[in-house]
Amino acid sequence: MNEQIQPPVFGPADILLPRVGTDLTKWAVVACDQFTSQPDYWQAVEETVGEAPSTLRLILPEAHLNDPDVEAQIDAIDDAMERYLAAGLFAEYPQSLVYMERTQSDGCVRRGLVGMVDLEQYDFTPGSGALIRATEGTVLERIPPRVRVRQNAGLELPHVMLLIDDPARTVIEPLAAETAQLAPLYDFELQQGGGHLKGWRVAAAQQSRIMDALAALADPAETERKYALPGAAPLLFAVGDGNHSLATAKACYEAQKQSVPQEQWAELPARYALVEVVNNHDPALRFEPIHRVLFGVEPERVIEALLEHCPGAYRGEGGGHVLRYVNEAGSGAVTVPEPDCQLTVGTLQSFLDEHDWNVDYVHGDDTAAELGRRRGNMAFLLPAMGKEQLFKTVMADGVLPRKTFSMGHAKDKRYYVEARKIR
Repeated sequence: MNEQIQPPVFGPADILLPRVGTDLTKWAVVACDQFTSQPDYWQAVEETVGEAPSTLRLILPEAHLNDPDVEAQIDAIDDAMERYLAAGLFAEYPQSLVYMERTQSDGCVRRGLVGMVDLEQYDFTPGSGALIRATEGTVLERIPPRVRVRQNAGLELPHVMLLIDDPARTVIEPLAAETAQLAPLYDFELQQGGGHLKGWRVAAAQQSRIMDALAALADPAETERKYALPGAAPLLFAVGDGNHSLATAKACYEAQKQSVPQEQWAELPARYALVEVVNNHDPALRFEPIHRVLFGVEPERVIEALLEHCPGAYRGEGGGHVLRYVNEAGSGAVTVPEPDCQLTVGTLQSFLDEHDWNVDYVHGDDTAAELGRRRGNMAFLLPAMGKEQLFKTVMADGVLPRKTFSMGHAKDKRYYVEARKIR
């Protein structure tokens, strides 16, 4: 077995779940960074939950991150964690992995594996050779507010989703045929149209097989064969969702290290973080492009500036990166024949970053095109990134350009269910 990824780089955790009898539909709520501009959504969650035990009481929706009483809300979260623990709400499943099947709003089933990672093996620095890496740039200013939520918390509840590049489906998918031999943990409908969730506890023999399969994915020879990048450090886990939450966990752990002898670091609960692992090749996992809309511009001047920025670029479509656009006058394209970046979005973003235009990042082809056709606006409609490009691009370029892709719709994001003590 490859020593780099023996547990605890990824492995079982002492997982907490609400005891039998808890209304899990009310218990589970969607990731805190969703529906940030839709207070009606969170009000509907509040009305659904009522006085029932719920992860809503254990997380701070980012829609409330700038509320004037945010400190009081954080204190209430800490109190709720202590209250739930003292009341014996949780059943503990020691040294467990959870295999889960999420039926999404589109009817597709996404398979995942819940366990914990070692934050010593995670680095969001662009160009890092860590086994766990961010896929997009980490905005450092977004970490301190989240640290305030986590630093005194007794529990963590994960919405972090890590991706593995496993085209042969050796790690997670074999469990789908073995659920009859696994101990069921939960089976319930998610609120607010989030679909359905089932979970099973993974047996010890299957845990061993999973570790061996992960070791094979991280083998340097396999890395070179798969990506044709000689000498590249293996990338085992790419952060798909929740990178700023994982970076927050890392920051809290690094702070604790300052007051603890190094020989005790491995024993710190804060050294580890609970995550869900998903295969990048899961058919239910879809990458959707995020388009760029410019406001208050003269489209022709933007095109001229783009042609000047990219040597050899020309109007029309050809070989290379094709930047398609829509404005009031119609549609068109600029082709960059010899791009410096792996992805079309990287070529465009490097250009946009050199200007101070008002840019918004918009989901949905029709929405972006409609905005782009308004007078004084312009939309660049980007192609979806092929999932097979993700790992190689991160390994070659360090990180993806910001807002490169979105993994599915907001209601299909991870819901909080499992918890783990971090103190």
